Amino acid sequence: MEREFLDQSRAPIYEALEKFRDMRVVPFDVPGHKHGKGNPELTAFLGEKCVSIDVNSMKPLDNLCHPVSVIHEAELLAADAFGAAHAFLMVGGTTSSVQSMVLSCCKRGDKIIMPRNVHRSVINSLVLCGAIPVYVNPDVDVRLGISLGMSRDLVKKAIVENPDAVAVFVNNPTYYGICSDLRAIVKMAHEAGMLCLVDEAHGTHFYFGDNMPFSAMEAGADMAAVSMHKSGGSLTQSSLLLIGENVNAGHVRQIINLTQTTSGSYLLMSSLDISRRNLALRGKNIFRKVIEMADYAREEINAIGGYYAYGSELNNGDSIFDFDPTKLSIHTRDIGLAGIEVYDILRDEYDIQIEFGDIGNILAYLSIGDRMQDMERLVSALAEIRRRYMKDPHGLLSQEYIDPEVVISPQKAFYADKKSIPIGDSAGYVCSEFVMCYPPGIPILAPGERITKEILEYINYAKAKGCSMTGPEDPKIEHLNILVGGEFV
Repeated sequence: MEREFLDQSRAPIYEALEKFRDMRVVPFDVPGHKHGKGNPELTAFLGEKCVSIDVNSMKPLDNLCHPVSVIHEAELLAADAFGAAHAFLMVGGTTSSVQSMVLSCCKRGDKIIMPRNVHRSVINSLVLCGAIPVYVNPDVDVRLGISLGMSRDLVKKAIVENPDAVAVFVNNPTYYGICSDLRAIVKMAHEAGMLCLVDEAHGTHFYFGDNMPFSAMEAGADMAAVSMHKSGGSLTQSSLLLIGENVNAGHVRQIINLTQTTSGSYLLMSSLDISRRNLALRGKNIFRKVIEMADYAREEINAIGGYYAYGSELNNGDSIFDFDPTKLSIHTRDIGLAGIEVYDILRDEYDIQIEFGDIGNILAYLSIGDRMQDMERLVSALAEIRRRYMKDPHGLLSQEYIDPEVVISPQKAFYADKKSIPIGDSAGYVCSEFVMCYPPGIPILAPGERITKEILEYINYAKAKGCSMTGPEDPKIEHLNILVGGEFV
């Protein structure tokens, strides 16, 4: 299947599954529900069409671990649509894509330059492979209480001070829509002989919309993890891993197969196939409408007063090099409510489920399935919440990012001897587990970092405001695991 003759109107996995369904095959293989006949309640819930294509790998349907036919064709089409040298269909979510990126280029003791405000999957990768993080602390917008992108000077400084690092890792865009100067960072990494890896979980639409920030592949990055299920319309847990010309696709496939299931879901793979086709054929028009809705909502929300729906006016040419125009990020602190409080009110009283709320902001995630009437309902609800609940913002915590003190590597801390102590007694000790609000899944504490009074205050405040806290062994987060041996110098 030569690249120059690729037909983006094709969906090879979907087409093969349709053909398979028409064959009326008698199944003596897994899954055990046998096209839904063995589990009528599941079939009634999901539908006969759905369960009939929940099938096992077989010659006509290819195999995700070693694709040679329809899955291989779907990957070629995805690579063509995204401008990559190769694309891998991923059924373990973008967590799996991110981990495969890091594990493909890092081994124990290798240094990797990255911002600290990464998704937990990145630090999990370091736990698995034993690589050493070199953190570039992102700039912070003090008013909004959000971390920004990586400044060019700080990336350059990290590269100069760590010439033995193997890669530079970039979040682009952040959850809030902030983009770094990705082309400049890629250029600096390559000039130093390092790879550039991009967590592009929230940037699927960059490849298909007009007037969007640079995509990772367009910027020349070596690898990018893309959450097709977020803004691309595929089923939850389906993702893509894109690679550039200078990365060995065979090696990456071997790394993926270390951790990814050998029973790839055809529901997830076909959703990637169909969604790629949809975006390739109609993406420009789709995302033009998404931007129009986001622009409308920003203008209307800012007219309410008290809220600040921010956008490209934040651009400073460096740590906010660009802004994702589809992101509807809204600062709520000036109406006297934490973002998580507005999040809860929208869901509990207005039946509106937004993506997340943190200490000072909320994010309404806009994508291909949103409608203008939904925007109007959100704007109306926010106006009413301001009228009903607005109070003095004095005393609200605003800081979102706290510089970490890394004592030992995440892997050493995670696997070291540890003990559980009350969280109130943990200041000064070294943490051996994660603590985070989810979403967005950026650790407040990661293994190997010192626990400080400032961090504990933040955790307690986030818990009190209703943030969903995850990570520690103790589900109530009343105890933390620390390294045995007490305080580390």
